[in-house]
Order: sequence, then structure tokens, then C-alpha cells
Amino acid sequence: MRRISRITVAGAATASLALALSACGGTSTSGSSESKGDKGLAIAYDVGGKGDQSFNDAAYAGLEQAKKEFGYETADIEPTEGETDADKQQRLESLAKQGYNPVIGVGYAYAAAMKGAAEKFPDTTFGIVDDATIEAKNVADLVFSEEEASYLAGVAAAKSTKTNTVGFVGGVDVPLIHKFEAGFQQGVKDTNPKVKVLSQYLTQTAEEGGFSSPDKGKTAAEGQIEKKADVVYAAAGLSGQGVIEAAAANKIWAIGVDSDQYKQEALAKYKEYILTSATKDVAKAVYNLSKSVEDGKPETGIVRGDLKSGEVGLADSNPKFKADKAVQEAVDAAKEKIISGEIKVKSS
Repeated sequence: MRRISRITVAGAATASLALALSACGGTSTSGSSESKGDKGLAIAYDVGGKGDQSFNDAAYAGLEQAKKEFGYETADIEPTEGETDADKQQRLESLAKQGYNPVIGVGYAYAAAMKGAAEKFPDTTFGIVDDATIEAKNVADLVFSEEEASYLAGVAAAKSTKTNTVGFVGGVDVPLIHKFEAGFQQGVKDTNPKVKVLSQYLTQTAEEGGFSSPDKGKTAAEGQIEKKADVVYAAAGLSGQGVIEAAAANKIWAIGVDSDQYKQEALAKYKEYILTSATKDVAKAVYNLSKSVEDGKPETGIVRGDLKSGEVGLADSNPKFKADKAVQEAVDAAKEKIISGEIKVKSS
């Protein structure tokens, strides 16, 4: 196990300042900021940042669990608007240089940056969430079978709709979000072929705000609701809050994503309209990588969470959803068939 860092308040302030400067493109000297092996987990957030009630907040929950259990110093760093791959790489390298281990980039946007940083710091374990393209001895690709949870969301939507029209709102038109749509579409159609699925992507690139614009999500959902959708599933990060808001305003069902959004404090006033959420346990993946480093056996390569492992699934926090026997039986049956291999869920 690593030596737990016991730093003074002044030392913490110095390290924090150095990190902030590096993250914002500033410089730091190697003297005071470099302390290899002393520190623990650090995460660099994806677009939308901390407070998205979804993907990034789940990563932070994993960080908090590791911090509590291992008692070490942690760091979590926000993205900046319009940043480049070079900016991301500098952020990751700054964290590694200061002695944080592991260092996790939350989101596929860190792929190029992660590859460069991992090459420069071969003794640091890096992790990247939602990307499986990096092949390096010191990188863990933390990925999920989102299409399986989305299939279950499709089953729930098809069993819950009264208009035979449901909606899907994707944040950005990229392969990762195509997995959510593909699973959802298949789950709907396998459950009730008469149900129509309306699909819309908010932007072509993350830089255009597809994952960070609740107003865009709200507008898209309102358009689908006008076309009679009475269940809308959003895979759009922070933008999904706008979808949920629109659903609540029109008294129809929303399906959340990544975290159990029925339980999110920021969404409490809308929760009676959040039917369920297609979850993926980013917190567990983040914690597990940290624990593997702490145990001296760092995870590397592709580390996948799926329905069988329990790292993707469908939340049942809403009492109305949980009490709906027909929906629960259909979801449970589909889950068993996916795990057994009887149902093969498409990822595109």
C-alpha cells in the first residue's frame, strides 16, 4: 500500500494553487508540486462538470468513497470552455506530476490527451471512462454495456406509453450515444412493435453544448411531446435536466440516465415524473481502479461493466414504477434473457 500523505494546510494550499495554474494553462515548478506516490485518486471532469446530476457526479461519488476508505488526498478538476486536447493533456500530466495515482479522465474526450500523458508518466496508472481505444500498460479503459440498460429502458417505455409514441434525446451524435439509442429502440420494438420512437441528437460535437445545455434538451423534448411522445429517454448529460423539466411541465414520463436521477436533489421537484433511469456505475468503476492501485495490482486494459456484473441496470426508486407489476415482470424477463444470451442487444 502507498504511504498516506500527511500534508499541512499550507502545503495543501500550495499544491492546490499549482494544480489550478497548471489546469488553466499556467506553470508550476517541479520542486514543491512533485511528490510521487504520496497522493491518491484524481479525476478530471468531462463537459458539464461537477453538478451535472449524472455522469460527472457519479465519478465524484467514486472519488469520495475512495477518499473516505483510504484516507488520502484527492483532487477533482473542472474542464474549461473551448479547451484543446493539449489543455487536457497538460491537466492530466499536472496531476500525475504532483503524485496523484490513479489519474482518471471522465469521458471519451480525454482519449488523445490520455494517450500522451500515459506515455510521459509510465509509473502512474491512468483510467479513462467511456473509451476503449487506448492500449497501454498503465491505462485502464473503463467502459460499459450501456445498450443493455437502455434496452430495459425501452421495455419500460413501451409498457408505460399510452400514446404508442416515445422519444429519445441524445446529447451528441457520436458512437457512444448511438449505443443508448440502439438499445432503447430495440427494447421498445421487441416489447411492442406498434410503438413509434422519435429520436433527436442535440449537436454533432460536444463543443456545441450537446452534453451541457439544459435549454437544448428542453426544446428537443418539447418538440417530441408535441408529436404525442409521453415517455422521453435522455442520454445527454447535463442537457438531460432540460428533458426532465419538459416532461414534468407536460405531466409525462422522463427516463433518466447514468445515475438514479429520481434521487438527485437538484431534480427533486421533478422526480414524480422520472419513471426510472438507465444507470451505469461510474462510481464503482472509479473506486475499483483506485482500490486496485492501493492494493498494488492496478487494473489495465479494457474493464467492462454490464448487466451481468450489475454495473449497468434500471433504477426502481420511483414507487409508482416499482409497483407496476406488468412493467416489472417485462423488465425482469428481458434482463434474464440478456444475461443468459437469449437476447443479443445491438450497440449501433
